[in-house]
Amino acid sequence: MTTISKATPIHGHSTADLACAADASAHPPAPRGRLVLQGITRSFNGGGSNGHRNGTGPDRVLDGIDLVCEPGQFVVVVGPSGSGKSTLLNIAAGMIKPDSGTVLLDGKPVDGPGPDRAMVFQDHGLFPWLTAAQNIEFGLKMAGLPRAQRRDRVAQALQRVHLLNSAKKLVHELSGGMKQRVAIARALVMDPAVLLMDEPFASLDAQTRTLLHAQLQELWCQTHKTILFVTHSVGEAVRLADRIIVLSSHPGRVRREVKVQLPHPRDFDSPQITQLVQLVRREIEDEVNRVNAQQAADFWKPAKPRLVPGEASGYGDGI
Repeated sequence: MTTISKATPIHGHSTADLACAADASAHPPAPRGRLVLQGITRSFNGGGSNGHRNGTGPDRVLDGIDLVCEPGQFVVVVGPSGSGKSTLLNIAAGMIKPDSGTVLLDGKPVDGPGPDRAMVFQDHGLFPWLTAAQNIEFGLKMAGLPRAQRRDRVAQALQRVHLLNSAKKLVHELSGGMKQRVAIARALVMDPAVLLMDEPFASLDAQTRTLLHAQLQELWCQTHKTILFVTHSVGEAVRLADRIIVLSSHPGRVRREVKVQLPHPRDFDSPQITQLVQLVRREIEDEVNRVNAQQAADFWKPAKPRLVPGEASGYGDGI
């Protein structure tokens, strides 16, 4: 019986072990894209939003997170609601500053958004008045690339996501899955060192999501980008990841790291995949049960008296 330890490797073989291994040996990962998050702590203030739960003071969402993504790794972060997954991704993107801790990309401090990182969100964020090709081209145009280079890179990006025939379609003419593929192509065309993905397939139906899992694996095998991916879906994590980071909640800490040593592209129906899904899901359920038990215990703690008897006047006596 396999159990999850601090870093549990799961070994196995798949009949789908075709192009990716050969491609990786022919084109080893470029030595860029090493993302280091060290001692990351983040709290939010305010009433009931941005990680704040009770409106009475700062709420620590992340506490002492240490995470290293090596070049070319596919790292997936999972955890219960409130574990700070998206906050961690936004810190890696440079859109939120940590209260303490450091973020390094290839040894250089991250102090804001930059072209070495690209983000793909749950909401595709495409410009509705532009075509698929124009949306992908937009960042290159803003970067000042010559038109001929832009067109070549856009065509290559469209081909990689299998959308060459949809290049001239407007956003409203694209399906949900096609929109997300355009969003991924728009990110990759900028050639970032790290691709950050915040639940990019959460709003899609199961069939489309499975299709995009396969296409994302294909893209990753071709580009060898470092990917840091956030999801609520354990199945999605196991299908995609080299490493799964399980966060605790309230505050978010690294509860477990699970290494998935299965070849890419993966056979989603393999017994190893099924076994690992069950193990990671159980880990998250244990964390949810721990938090629920703690919250129940806190709820029944006797409240401090709001009025106390005055020593001199006797005001409040008998209350």
